[in-house]
Amino acid sequence: MPPEASSDNLPRMPRPRTASNPIYAPIRRALLNWYDRHQRPLPWRRGPPDPYHIWIAEIMLQQTQVATALPYWRRFVRRFPNVRRLAESSIEDVLAHWSGLGYYRRAHHLRDAARRIVAEHRGRIPSDVDALMSLPGIGRYTAGAISSIAFGRRAAVVDGNVRRVFARLFHPVESGRDAGAFWDLAAILVPPGRPGDFNQAVMELGALVCLPTSPRCQACPLARFCAARLAGVQDRIPPARRRAPRKLLEVASLLITRRRRVLLVRRDPGGLWAGLWDVPHVPLESDARADILAGALLRDLGFSADGIRPLEVVTRQLTHRTFRAHVFMANSPRGAGPRSDRYRWYDPRRPSAGMSRAAEQIIKLGAAQFARAAQRPRARA
Repeated sequence: MPPEASSDNLPRMPRPRTASNPIYAPIRRALLNWYDRHQRPLPWRRGPPDPYHIWIAEIMLQQTQVATALPYWRRFVRRFPNVRRLAESSIEDVLAHWSGLGYYRRAHHLRDAARRIVAEHRGRIPSDVDALMSLPGIGRYTAGAISSIAFGRRAAVVDGNVRRVFARLFHPVESGRDAGAFWDLAAILVPPGRPGDFNQAVMELGALVCLPTSPRCQACPLARFCAARLAGVQDRIPPARRRAPRKLLEVASLLITRRRRVLLVRRDPGGLWAGLWDVPHVPLESDARADILAGALLRDLGFSADGIRPLEVVTRQLTHRTFRAHVFMANSPRGAGPRSDRYRWYDPRRPSAGMSRAAEQIIKLGAAQFARAAQRPRARA
């Protein structure tokens, strides 16, 4: 709070406790008018609402930005154009079309929910919030978004964007600072007419204008109503949360190639990147040598460790941890290799497996090695 402002002289909005509050109508009107002019032309917004398209979009947009999700959404709905096609598909196929998007539990939930929708709802996505929340991977926010956007139901949504807009608009929020207060406020504000557009408008405003830092107040349709802006504290509302430091996950990874194919292993059903294909690796303790562990792993897989060589270190920042892989390459090692259906020889030139971006990045190192080898001049006989 700036020095000249105090809790006694902060501008206060009327208490957001009843639907009859006179400030709500002009807020709704200004927000919807802005949305009609400035909404992004997203493919699931074109034409009459398609519940399936909206459901896939909302699941993909959990913890993922729109620009990142768009190409995945297009590819996914081309491969799985409706609920029944998704329900009939193998989890391997679903993961392959999710590969690189992250948070792979969402893909498992999508396929499981599609099967439930076919079995329990005759292939029709339910419109009721409670019925939606009974499906795998759908919580309160996603259920409200699908119900309001796809079916025109008067259902509230609260995500990070909505919470930030309301925290600034109604600063200080009289009904409390916990999550329940924002849900109560959202339920009151969403209008009976155009509830889906209103919910999208609030989220769109938070994504494009009411930004976490340096909000674009000059472009905001709600600037004249915004208590935080009037108090000059919009840059500090809501207060920044302290993030826990990321834990380090360090491994020794093996890029085992044979005839330009790469040996992959399917990860266990639980834990990080569950059920995806990955290059074999072993956890690296602080006092262990990566090259020794990589060689031991290669022998455990049934290969000779002759010719193994280090490539480079691959680092990726995940949500709650840092993944660091010390990559070693073994090109056409002697030995039969593992005899288990958990392993497969994969051709990167014909992508067909769901894998993490870390695994994709490691495999690209091998492709770069082959490309450099092909460019070297051959010795004359």
